[in-house]
Amino acid sequence: MLTAALLLPAAPVRAQAGASGVVETLHAALIGVMRDARRLGVRGRLDRLRPVMQSAFDLPAMTRIAVGPAWSGIAPDQQAALVAAFSDWTIATYANRFDGYSGESFATTGESTLANGDHLVRTVLNRVNNAPVQLNYLLRQGQGAWRIVDIYLTGTISELASRRAEFATLLREGGAERLTAELRRRAADLLRA
Repeated sequence: MLTAALLLPAAPVRAQAGASGVVETLHAALIGVMRDARRLGVRGRLDRLRPVMQSAFDLPAMTRIAVGPAWSGIAPDQQAALVAAFSDWTIATYANRFDGYSGESFATTGESTLANGDHLVRTVLNRVNNAPVQLNYLLRQGQGAWRIVDIYLTGTISELASRRAEFATLLREGGAERLTAELRRRAADLLRA
C-alpha cells in the first residue's frame, strides 16, 4: 500500500531522547503489541506499530542501505516506490512476528559511540524457557533525532547486509519494479497470516 504518509519523514521518537531512549520506546511499543496481539490481530498490530516504527526507524535510509550501490541508478519515482514497499514490508514483518506474549522482556545492556558518531545500543530479548536473544541497534542522528538504521541479530549479523544480497538478485532479475513488486507481495502475505 503506497501512501503519501510513508513518503514524508515521520516525527522523531521523543525528539530529545538519546539513542537508548529511541530503542526503549520501540521496545515498550512491541511489548504492548505482544500483550494485545490476539485482540488486535495482525492488521491491528500493523496499525499500532506503523507510527512507532516510522518514528524510530529511518526507513528511507534503511532502504538505500539494503539496495546498496544500485540505489544511485534508480529513478526518483522508483526510489519512492521502493521506500514505501520496504517500509510496508518491514512493518508487516514486525506485526506478523510479534503475535503473542509469554512473559518476554527487553533489557538495554549498553550504548557506545562509534568512530563515525553513530551509536550502537546493545539489548537483550529475554524469553521465558528459552535463551535470550541479543539485538544490537545501530542509530544515526539526523535532523536533531536518533533513528535506527540497522539491527544486528545475535549481536553481529546485520539485517540490512543480509537483505542486500537478496535484493541484488531481484534487481538483476527485473530492476526496481521487480524488487518493489516482491516487497509488496511479501507484505501482503504477512498480513494474511
